[in-house]
Amino acid sequence: MAKLILSMDGLVLKEIVLDKKRLSIGRKPSNDIQIDNLAISGEHAAIVTVLNDAFLEDLNSTNGTLVNGQPIKKHILRNNDIVELGKYRLKFMAGEPEPHSDFEQTGGTRLAMAKLASEMELVPIDSPRRRSSSAARKPAAEKDVAPTDAAYTNSQPGVPPASIPNAAVQLLNGPNAGKELALTKTLTTLGKPGQQVAVIARRPNGYFLTHVEGKEFPLLNGQSLDAQAYHLGDHDIIEIAGIKMEFFLKV
Repeated sequence: MAKLILSMDGLVLKEIVLDKKRLSIGRKPSNDIQIDNLAISGEHAAIVTVLNDAFLEDLNSTNGTLVNGQPIKKHILRNNDIVELGKYRLKFMAGEPEPHSDFEQTGGTRLAMAKLASEMELVPIDSPRRRSSSAARKPAAEKDVAPTDAAYTNSQPGVPPASIPNAAVQLLNGPNAGKELALTKTLTTLGKPGQQVAVIARRPNGYFLTHVEGKEFPLLNGQSLDAQAYHLGDHDIIEIAGIKMEFFLKV
């Protein structure tokens, strides 16, 4: 299981195991990780754990949050990342991956794609027929699901729900235009770390797109998303990190 090592001026203060879906960090006593220092906001940041990955989010703190010396708003934590909160340091140490992780193991990272345009796992198109996009429609948000608390409790890790049809995304531009990626996992990560990252979750009631990292939100049918999870429809057009792709159901 992943953990954090809290230290200040090289002195280790505490070890925190990431055993909750969401851990809050801040000066107030109500936080899971309380740091009683005026440089720390009352509710400074939060860490959300989804399966084997941990997502750090700055909660509009006054002095900001740094990871490895760089200011962040949202960040996917990697082994040995150093989170800086004023004079305090939180070292992230990834635990052993669970046997049925939903993330691809590629080049030592648990991201399904490190660089969407060149490094994602692709499968041949199963039909030469060009899939036509339906008219752009306004995305409808899944209002009752918090994006940072992604609810995957209805499916076992590594076992996608069987009640919905299979789906895939087909690249529409870039060097891999025309190729497709089958969405066979419960959670598929798309994008370029440090620039823009989103996830497509396969749930019993459909496929949902959620923004994870980056100042700019992904586009869905030409419209910018927000922090909510969006229910994907057949032939929706997604744009992440400058790469356009078409979501389609394989029926």
